[in-house]
Amino acid sequence: MARLARTAGLTDVQQEILSTVRDFVDKEIIPVATELEHRDEYPQQIVDGLKELGLFGLMIPEEYGGLGESLLTYALCVEEIARGWMSVSGIINTHFIVAYMLKQHGTQEQKDTFLPRMALGEVRGAFSMSEPALGSDVSAITSKAVREGDEYVLNGQKMWLTNGGTSTLVAVLTRSDEGHAAGTAPHKSMTTFLVEKEPGFGEVRPGLTIPGKIDKMGYKGVDTTELIMDGLRIPANRVLGGQTGRGFYQMMDGVEVGRVNVAARGCGVAQRAFELGVSYAQQRHTFGKPIAQHQAIQFKLAEMATKVEAAHAMMVNAARKKDSGERNDLEAGMAKYLASEYCKEVVEDAFRIHGGYGFSKEYEIERLYREAPMLLIGEGTAEIQKMIIGRRLLEEYRFQG
Repeated sequence: MARLARTAGLTDVQQEILSTVRDFVDKEIIPVATELEHRDEYPQQIVDGLKELGLFGLMIPEEYGGLGESLLTYALCVEEIARGWMSVSGIINTHFIVAYMLKQHGTQEQKDTFLPRMALGEVRGAFSMSEPALGSDVSAITSKAVREGDEYVLNGQKMWLTNGGTSTLVAVLTRSDEGHAAGTAPHKSMTTFLVEKEPGFGEVRPGLTIPGKIDKMGYKGVDTTELIMDGLRIPANRVLGGQTGRGFYQMMDGVEVGRVNVAARGCGVAQRAFELGVSYAQQRHTFGKPIAQHQAIQFKLAEMATKVEAAHAMMVNAARKKDSGERNDLEAGMAKYLASEYCKEVVEDAFRIHGGYGFSKEYEIERLYREAPMLLIGEGTAEIQKMIIGRRLLEEYRFQG
């Protein structure tokens, strides 16, 4: 058992779940991850294994057929999966966010319709906020929904949709001015729609097109796409929560737990990079001894391990805060910011320890070196996290003079 990134206070059930996931990662993911990643191949066999383990329903309540576990349990499982291959953790993360949004904000009919099938992995979720002309400024979205009788007609183009091709249920954020007075703040006139579709690419339902996969530097295997709506008709009962104008808040709630997930991914990738670095340092010899015996390498390993521990502790704290029912945007922002930055640094240090071999596709660290940058921007850039952290600190430490 590794010494790093242990979590105190876990129940027997949590420990058993994590042990099962860790065993699955070691046997079913790590041995094939680099080969599949180089081919940009969707890991169908791995996904089928995760379905059998029940991970698609890990946080879905037991009344809907899920395991009813906590955010902490989920985050620790994500950490293990990302340690094996970060792309796999992305496949379940977007599914999890949609299931969470349904659980927290959906109507009873929406929960009854989707959550049992999501728990089984039969319905696979994805969510869509970003657009080609905007990034962090969610309030500037231009995709529009207009009411026509018992339906809404959606038009617009969305970007960076994880699971765009493989998903069958997409939570899509659009503008919806219906029922809102002129001059209403943009974030108060947004609505989330639950869009059902067929898996695949091209026109997946009338008015909805999923173009082919976006070719990326890393984060391969998982399908990242655009989403184009051109006269897409959605029944009014597929407005998340049944009322318009709440979409921004629903999405931000989902992204908040998503930030804990991204922090967990950063922890997992960093932990794997440390494992690779410390192992290689004991095998590679220079000047008559393993490079691990050189003080410069020992210092580097010490820094890497400390960063792995610090990021893990902050991720666990953010998850536990959310599980307690308390506001956790400060903790989630800190955890996401620190874990993604430390992940990048630990991966680069492991890359440096490998020397020239780190540049070779034959070595796993090359893949991690291309994957780590995605965590710097996913679920909000470092700059966005700093804005959230700074504003929350000013609320907590308001000057009383």
